[in-house]
Amino acid sequence: MENHVFTVKGKWEGDRLGLGKIEAEDWETVISTPRQLDGPGTGANPEELLIAAAANCYLITLAAILSNRKVEYSQLEISSDGIVSKDGKHLNFEKIIHKPVIHVSNLDSEEAIIQLAERAEKACFISQTLKGNVEVSVEPVVRRSS
Repeated sequence: MENHVFTVKGKWEGDRLGLGKIEAEDWETVISTPRQLDGPGTGANPEELLIAAAANCYLITLAAILSNRKVEYSQLEISSDGIVSKDGKHLNFEKIIHKPVIHVSNLDSEEAIIQLAERAEKACFISQTLKGNVEVSVEPVVRRSS
């Protein structure tokens, strides 16, 4: 078995309304509590970072599946929504909805491409990690490239 280690480091200053920074080998970002949860909303927040991880993994998986199936596309776009409920002081991450847009020159295989887009969610490592805790769904759109 081969192991891979991914390291993220962070710093935080202040109370719950403070600011922090997280960084990895090739990136860094400012972090804070989100405005939706009465925070300052400066930089990224844990909820957005979880959605971003799921969207990133989904896009890479979708690109790999489309490439393996020799589907020619010019671009992939995604909008992903995370649904978080608040019950008193407790938060529950309910659902992530991926809304990929796949740009192709030919719409003849639209139904097959939609099936591949749905399969990508099932194959995505991050989605599999979240299974049982957070529902992840896909609402794909296939568009003719300009």
